[in-house]
Amino acid sequence: MSWYDRREAWKQQGEDAREAGDIDYARVIHSASFRRLQGKTQILNLGDSDFYRTRLTHSLEVAQIASGVTKQVAKDYAGKPICSHLPDRTLIQAIGCTHDLGHPPFGHGGEVALNYCMRENGGFEGNGQTLRILSKLENFSENAGANLSRRTLLGVLKYPAPFTATNNMTPDLDSSTSAIKLIDAKICKPPKCYLDSEQDVVEWILKPLSDDDKTEFQHIVQQEKKHHKTKYKSLDCSIMDVADDISYGVHDLEDSIAMHLLSSEEFERTVPAEECVSFLDALKEKYPEECGNNVYDHFVGMLFGSSAKRKRCISRLVHHFLTAIEVVEDSNFSEPLLRYRVKIKAPQGKLLDSLKAIVREQVILSPSVQHLEFKGQKMVVSVFEAIASDPLRLLPRDAQTLYINSDIKERVICDYVAGMTDIYLLKTYDRLFSPRMGSVFDKL
Repeated sequence: MSWYDRREAWKQQGEDAREAGDIDYARVIHSASFRRLQGKTQILNLGDSDFYRTRLTHSLEVAQIASGVTKQVAKDYAGKPICSHLPDRTLIQAIGCTHDLGHPPFGHGGEVALNYCMRENGGFEGNGQTLRILSKLENFSENAGANLSRRTLLGVLKYPAPFTATNNMTPDLDSSTSAIKLIDAKICKPPKCYLDSEQDVVEWILKPLSDDDKTEFQHIVQQEKKHHKTKYKSLDCSIMDVADDISYGVHDLEDSIAMHLLSSEEFERTVPAEECVSFLDALKEKYPEECGNNVYDHFVGMLFGSSAKRKRCISRLVHHFLTAIEVVEDSNFSEPLLRYRVKIKAPQGKLLDSLKAIVREQVILSPSVQHLEFKGQKMVVSVFEAIASDPLRLLPRDAQTLYINSDIKERVICDYVAGMTDIYLLKTYDRLFSPRMGSVFDKL
């Protein structure tokens, strides 16, 4: 039994020089679900622009940073046991490129909406949907989706516990409204998990583990009045997770500043100099003449200065975090892919947490963005419930066939809606509900 086995029998042709990671990377890059990420934006649907990041460009950046983290660990821990267990470049890039495949239109608003819609049929969670896409919905095999290697799927398995074991809140409508029906976003937020529909896939992924490793890896931390949560990630997943944090904290910050969603005054108030000590020290050491006497002012000036200065500053931030990786060894596990994980060292991690927090608090949770998330959430529910009212009338022909043959028919509708881009969801909503919108020639 190998970490490079595939669920469905597949024989590599003799002239094919690729390794398992190369094959997985190719299948991800050429998948329909990966291409659809170009129509899903990072900070909702902000309008036409040639600058801001979509989930596609974000995923490519995560894959590149994950590759850099792997190389950095190999350099810093040369000769250590972990080096023989690090993923190769294409395998970790495949994992990085997949990490957002399951996110629905309109970001976390869409995720909350679909969890409400699926409240009686197994729920919905974006990371769980990623595993479902790769293991069942993609078309590279007859019955195993993209049929990726076991190790790649282990890296994709970000939360190794099922929905039913982690779910601790019942989705419902908001009781504070009377004239309109709205879902309660707080209690409709899904747990971090995989979907129960992929239980067979997870059992296959974890098959090489000992019983003790498997039990510990799937350990759930119980919480009151909150969803329960998992405790562990695999080595490859931890590399991807660090890369995702770096990209979110740095690149989403860059977009927020470039689109004037964040001011220098807000930045200075939320991320003061004492939060930036590790980076300021690095700047002072490497660029003493450029920084002058006040390194923090120079840092803020670069971020909020010209696009060229901001890009150099963003590059330096990424370098600062990427070169601050440490390996954590957990003696609870005998399997090396679980025994070793990576994380960002504490001083640099403190700054990264502050950057992530300012993007969340000042941008993501701002009224201007939340209005769009609220509207998107409402449209997702409306489209789902309209289709569910008469699936064989409103689903596209190919989805109708899947619906007829499915044991959980609502899951087919969920898969269809979750796979929509932001624009396609908008057009579908208009087609179903706007009197003057829609044509018989529209492609479904």
